[in-house]
Amino acid sequence: MPRARIGLWLSLTLRSTRSLCRAGFMEGQPQGPPNPAGMENGTEPCGEERACEAQETTVTEGAAKIAFPSANEVFYNPVQEFNRDLTCAVITEFARIQLGAKGIQIKVPGEKDVQKVVVDLSEQEEEKAELKKGANLAPGDQPRTAAVGEICEEGLRVLEGLAASGLRSIRFAREVPGLQSVVANDASARAVDLMCRNVQLNAVAHLVHPRQADARMLMYQHQRASERFDVIDLDPYGSPAPFLDAAVQAVSEGGLLCVTCTDMAVLAGNSGETCYSKYGAMALKSRACHEMALRIVLHSLDLRANCYQRFVVPLLSVSADFYVRVFVRVFTGQAKVKASASKQALVFQCVGCGTFHLQRLGKASGASGGRVKFSAACGPPIGPECEHCGQRHQLGGPLWAEPIHDLDFVGRVLQAVSTNPGRFHTSERIQGVLSVITEELPDVPLYYTLDQLSSTLRCSTPSLLQLRSALLCAGFRVSLSHACKNAVKTDAPSSALWDIMRCWEKECPVKRERLSEASPAFRILSVEPRLQANFAIRDDANPSSRQRGLKRFQANPEANWGPRPRARPGSKAAGEGMEERRRLHQNKRKEPAEDPVQRAARLKTFPCKRFKEGTCQRGDQCCYSHSPPAPEDTAAAASPDHPKTSYQNPPGSGVAAGPDVD
Repeated sequence: MPRARIGLWLSLTLRSTRSLCRAGFMEGQPQGPPNPAGMENGTEPCGEERACEAQETTVTEGAAKIAFPSANEVFYNPVQEFNRDLTCAVITEFARIQLGAKGIQIKVPGEKDVQKVVVDLSEQEEEKAELKKGANLAPGDQPRTAAVGEICEEGLRVLEGLAASGLRSIRFAREVPGLQSVVANDASARAVDLMCRNVQLNAVAHLVHPRQADARMLMYQHQRASERFDVIDLDPYGSPAPFLDAAVQAVSEGGLLCVTCTDMAVLAGNSGETCYSKYGAMALKSRACHEMALRIVLHSLDLRANCYQRFVVPLLSVSADFYVRVFVRVFTGQAKVKASASKQALVFQCVGCGTFHLQRLGKASGASGGRVKFSAACGPPIGPECEHCGQRHQLGGPLWAEPIHDLDFVGRVLQAVSTNPGRFHTSERIQGVLSVITEELPDVPLYYTLDQLSSTLRCSTPSLLQLRSALLCAGFRVSLSHACKNAVKTDAPSSALWDIMRCWEKECPVKRERLSEASPAFRILSVEPRLQANFAIRDDANPSSRQRGLKRFQANPEANWGPRPRARPGSKAAGEGMEERRRLHQNKRKEPAEDPVQRAARLKTFPCKRFKEGTCQRGDQCCYSHSPPAPEDTAAAASPDHPKTSYQNPPGSGVAAGPDVD
């Protein structure tokens, strides 16, 4: 025991001495730019200079130029350029609204030049008159403007909680006008050092202020009304759930909260219990899982804001690539918070045919004197079994049941991007996605898909225009969804939708003898339709975005374009070695496909059961053996001294049994 104590005391003493020496050495070093060689190897230089060349990668995106270390020390994914472009467009329009109320006009690069081309010659005289009118104003009455790259004293205060390299913050400073300051925060010291270099490289040190802190603690420190941020952007690696509580408190009154979620496996229903622990809702596996993910995130934001007498108003909610992105405004009001329960709903989804029903959590009804009375909702809206196929229901939610977009705001962003397409590299995709969003039915949550409806009935799939025309002829509304290419968002009840599919099945009949009596297809088709559908193509069945050929649904932008690996200190560069590992790990949990020649030889070792019965008509084309058993084998099998054998393999041998084995 004394020796053990002495050894423990010596180890602790040496460890503390080593820590003090390291701390004293770091205090004596100048706070300059980081050493790329040290970042590449995952360690800092210790007392001696290393003659290693700086290995960096320079990326130009938008108006920003960013230097990255070749190692995976700082997270960067070029596929999310659409995310960053859309965020710049949204914050620009938000600044236009906020500063316009204060009498400040913003100047967007390229916007004025484009308007000059579009303006008519007869309107030039009006512009001259306005210029003369402005010249006659007193110096104090001149209209105030805010340009890109300049500090606006009454402008927006922006926080990027997880800035990594600072690319997004630098793009805000160089592309979004009307900003007072941009705080680029990250918990990693290496990321902050690289951020400082990129800020100096882009000459935006007067606007962008790097900060090293825990994002949650930083936002908790800005809960006072005078210290809150006007815009908070959260784009974490994975789930933003740990940051939402602090974010809804640190954003100003009517401020903008931008949140990205990349944990789509959780939000899409692969792990419902994990989704509940992070977002307070059960996710279901559904064809409408992407819109359900958006509504779950909005529910989680509103639920956290309600704890502080605040509520959210969605401006834009987008499902793109491998993530979802929501833009909401946060307001304070006790009376408005009471209505939050009536904005949430549970989802009852049939496991057989996929029919879903929504059940609101609360009920808001008018009372005397213009007051609103809130009470619990009555339900459920369905019976214990599905009325169409007789299967049971799964319960999901709660989720946001109100509109997920502000169509007026979306129209402003769409118009700004359309009139200035050269501003962003992904302008075509932004126009296509926002155009589909403006065509969506705002008051219809979730959707069905063409392949879902046809696969349930085991019938051929109607064209999108045919199904849309049938719904329009029946007097219902129908639209697309930006979250799914084959989506059918309609206010038609499920009974009418299945009647239309029954009518389609009559034109393209299904072989009923192949359907099981317990299958959803058999039970749905056993009922005669009460609605006669008309599948003639209508002119209004083809949406405007489809007619104009807009880039609505993006194809894969590049190979291996999905989520990138998490940034880790000392990790290797994302080069050919990483691509090779990805290729080797692809389908690693699946059994390799058997070679056809080996499979044919293996099957020939089993005798054909039908050949022994005399009913095999394949002849030499049969994959099993037609050769009779050898005489010695027959005699041995008939001998009483020889144990009886069978073709059955021993348990756990892993070899497939022959066709004549029970």
